[in-house]
Amino acid sequence: MSRRGRVTVGVLAGVFLLFTLLGWGIDAYTDWLWFDEVDYTGVYTGKLVTRLVLFLAIGLAMALVVAVNLFLAYRLRPLLRPHSAEQATLERYRMVIQPRLGFWIAIASIVVGFFAGLSAQSRWKDWLLFRNGGSFGVRDPQFKVDVGFYIFDYPFWRYLLGVGFTAVVLSVIGALAVHYVFGGVRLQGVGDRMTAAARAHLTTLVAFFVLLKAVAYVLDRRALLLEQHVSPGLYGAGYTDVNALLPAKEILAYISIVVAVAIIVFSNAVMRNLVWPGVSLALLAISAVAIGGIYPLAVQNFQVQPSLADKEAPYIARSIAATREAFGLQSTEVKPYPASNTVPPDTLSSDTNAQNVRLIDPQLVSEAFTQQQQVRGFYDFGPKLDVDRYTVNNSTRDYVVGVREVNDDELTTQQQNWINRHTVFTHGYGLVAAPANDVVCGGLPYFVSGFLGEDQQPGCASDTEQISVKQPRIYYGEQSTEYAIVGQQNKNKNVEFDRPQPNNNNGGERFTYDGQGGVPIGSMLRRLVFAIKNTESNFVLSDAVNSKSRLMYVREPRARVEKVAPFLTIDGDPYPAVVDGRIVWILDGYTTSATYPYSQRINLQQETVDELTNQGTFALARDNVNYMRNSVKATVDAYDGTVKLYEFDDKDPILKAWNKAFGGDLIIPKADTPPELAQHFRYPADLFKVQRNLLARFHVTNAAEFFSGQDFWQVPNTPDNPDSRSKQPPFYLNVQLPGQDEPRFQLTSAVTPNNRDNLAALISASYVNDEPKLEVLELPDQTAIQGPVQVHQRMTNNASVRSELTLLSNSNQSQVLFGNLISLPVGEGMLYVEPVYVRSGQENAVPLLQKVLMSYGDGGTYVVLADNLKQGLEQLVQQGENGPSSSGGTSSDNNQDQNPSGGGSPPTNLPNQLSDAAAQLDQAIADVRAAQESGDFARYGDALQKLDQAMTNFQNAQKAAGITPSPTTGASSAPAPTPSGG
Repeated sequence: MSRRGRVTVGVLAGVFLLFTLLGWGIDAYTDWLWFDEVDYTGVYTGKLVTRLVLFLAIGLAMALVVAVNLFLAYRLRPLLRPHSAEQATLERYRMVIQPRLGFWIAIASIVVGFFAGLSAQSRWKDWLLFRNGGSFGVRDPQFKVDVGFYIFDYPFWRYLLGVGFTAVVLSVIGALAVHYVFGGVRLQGVGDRMTAAARAHLTTLVAFFVLLKAVAYVLDRRALLLEQHVSPGLYGAGYTDVNALLPAKEILAYISIVVAVAIIVFSNAVMRNLVWPGVSLALLAISAVAIGGIYPLAVQNFQVQPSLADKEAPYIARSIAATREAFGLQSTEVKPYPASNTVPPDTLSSDTNAQNVRLIDPQLVSEAFTQQQQVRGFYDFGPKLDVDRYTVNNSTRDYVVGVREVNDDELTTQQQNWINRHTVFTHGYGLVAAPANDVVCGGLPYFVSGFLGEDQQPGCASDTEQISVKQPRIYYGEQSTEYAIVGQQNKNKNVEFDRPQPNNNNGGERFTYDGQGGVPIGSMLRRLVFAIKNTESNFVLSDAVNSKSRLMYVREPRARVEKVAPFLTIDGDPYPAVVDGRIVWILDGYTTSATYPYSQRINLQQETVDELTNQGTFALARDNVNYMRNSVKATVDAYDGTVKLYEFDDKDPILKAWNKAFGGDLIIPKADTPPELAQHFRYPADLFKVQRNLLARFHVTNAAEFFSGQDFWQVPNTPDNPDSRSKQPPFYLNVQLPGQDEPRFQLTSAVTPNNRDNLAALISASYVNDEPKLEVLELPDQTAIQGPVQVHQRMTNNASVRSELTLLSNSNQSQVLFGNLISLPVGEGMLYVEPVYVRSGQENAVPLLQKVLMSYGDGGTYVVLADNLKQGLEQLVQQGENGPSSSGGTSSDNNQDQNPSGGGSPPTNLPNQLSDAAAQLDQAIADVRAAQESGDFARYGDALQKLDQAMTNFQNAQKAAGITPSPTTGASSAPAPTPSGG
């Protein structure tokens, strides 16, 4: 290459290196500023220093090992090389390498060390746990070793073993290459193919490799407790592992030591050739196949398989016990619930639990929140709201809550410029709350907080703020995906849009941020740094950025906590709460591990995915874990972004290790948690889903019964769309379940027997005295009580219910949407409540709660479609008193479609007038469907009129027969929903 070419390449390489280092430097500096803002610089420096030390230590060690062996191979080169064509060919390479040998060795070693260091720095978590881990106080059932060894020590020892193997293999390859180039190893010519020095060098390296293999066999013995070996599909060492593989690996470890010694002795002191070392390696390979493979396989096939259940029983018991301990299932309280009462009791309408059933579905009312409480089109509440509880007027109730945030995607074209996006529309305003079972104004939630100052429609919202917030502004939220520049003033005028005001000609109030959130960017240096980082020249050129400006970035609560506590797995559903007058985001943090002996390994993402995933909740990472604890409750202040980590599980050894690793004061002790904050802690959804899914199998603690699998459960699919294969999510309820002393805010979920749809049990999770509590209400085997999917099908297939749902969906081309189906044990039976929403065909229409679909008992005998919860409970009680035949909205068997009176097949003793009216109603429904499918609007209108008349005739026939009419109404006379407490 010419001199000009070399200069050009050098300049380009320098520019590339400069920009790379500049990018790294800017990222490091801005990260430091962010951690300094949140006052967690100890996490930043601790993580950075640990990664740097590992990079240097492992990188230098690897580079040194390779360099020493390369240099040693050169020093051991023969002084006289035989003349051959092969050596003549290699001479040209020797002429290039030998004059600058140190340079080439340094280059090779640096490359190897660099990549080894990159690998090592990613192991910073393993190293910190290795350094700071302690005891679990629990010993594994096989080796009687504390579980802490597997959690804290084993992963790093395994990594170091891998580093050792890599170093030896690279050294062998490098040394062999050098020996070949300089004549120590030859492929041609007379005499030995390898000099004595080269043989000694290479065989010593091979001996080290075999010794490392002996260490690997020792660790493999412990690894058997972490792998999937126990039948059926459980983790840990099974019968074959304990009785065949464990002794086999011990024998192989001893054989490896003997072989390593034999390689050194026979190749250099006795035989002085490679025959016996080769024989030794071959014997080791044969032993590994025979002792470590064939023998265990024979034991498995000839001893274990013929009596698999008996042989594996002790090890199944080990896996059950370890899994329950590792996932916090060991104290689960299982209580029988007979569900023997299938008739609505007289006390149902006055039952407190029944009255507290949540009707407002957070997933469906988000649009209503947005439309009724946004005022401006750029405000948004997200796809899913949250459920919390508040005490208002000395009454604690469930509330559906959401925060009003700015959605940048909804800004108009004029508002989309840089100034507006980043300096004007910087924050949302207010926490909007509605009681979980109050419906007003034609199906809307009853708003009690978060008002913007505008007049509310009378009766549709509270006259005053029932949940008082001193600082309602939302600078940090789930939709705060872009940076914001705040605190600046333009000619002493407030710049940031605060909230709209009806009588303000400027469209709304203005505000200047006065909190401590964000990084000050008043200096030119910082403005230049962030201009480069964000590739935005306005940081330097715009007047909107001045000496008082502060830059807010990493504003989403979940991302904020993940950055502060990178050792935690954060729950997918942050929720806002008002604590001491301020809005804070509450997040659950989990400590996890994948090396708890004998515990079942699960994939977090697969176990936590359900209907709501990616519809307001985050999907967890694809981490495989076999230990999980809700160790931390984290908070993020919505106004200034302050992050706090509160200890919740004060017994978790992993959290103690992390706290020690970062100075001992990273986590706020549990005793220092403010009571006002603790009142809003709720059982985390992702942890509950993991525990619920595991309990579906591990509620069976008898090894023989577990092996048969006959008592396993499963989580039902979404009731209104079972073909979607989406799992039904758990629901928060503030109720008192059977066996509980008082109402609790708890997660509940129904489960069904494996591959069946009837109800098997109800699983609930709550906090009792700030301690997690799992409870299971188990129904008798072969129960006739229906599961969620069956209940929904039977209720919606009820003739009278179906006809009214048809009317609701056909009016103005409306769409019927079903809310959360709640399964609640009440009065020694099961109550099912499912809100029915209707979205009209008009543009931008929101779902409105129009009806409440309810049933009691087996899900099909007593069914009502009421205007509100109170009315529905009263109608169920009335059905219980008069019998299902008086319902007109019930069905008792699979032939329910044939009888609109709800009694299954028409009873023989029905009056002729009622039977004729029922037949006319069925025909009218069929005509409506046919007209709808045909697309003939004139025919469709006539069919609707006939259906309305048929329903009126049917109700008149019921009255004439002395039967209380069903709660169904015609299309033209359907009563509008009225404000109700239910």
